[in-house]
Amino acid sequence: MATVKATHKFARISATKVRPFADLVRGMTVQEGLDALRYLPNRGARFLEQVLKSAAANAEDRGARNVERLKIIEARVDGGPMFKRLQPRARGMAFLIKKRFSHIRVGIDAPEVN
Repeated sequence: MATVKATHKFARISATKVRPFADLVRGMTVQEGLDALRYLPNRGARFLEQVLKSAAANAEDRGARNVERLKIIEARVDGGPMFKRLQPRARGMAFLIKKRFSHIRVGIDAPEVN
């Protein structure tokens, strides 16, 4: 069985905001995952929904049939690089602000895809 993958690297959202949605859809079928994410109001759900749609399109492009019934076997959100900014504070000090990125990866189990 082959795995069809899609990634969104350097997504401008922190990994901790997307990870709960990856845990939610892992193990579901593609259609169930899209339905679950569609009605969530969070921005992280939109990012994961786009990557899931891309993985389904990749599977369809490789010749998989009934893409909606394929199972999501991998939904992973890793931390990416950070923009580091300084915020001035009292008495000449500075606090570091980390603007975080994430790498979102979705893998679909597509049997016998060439």
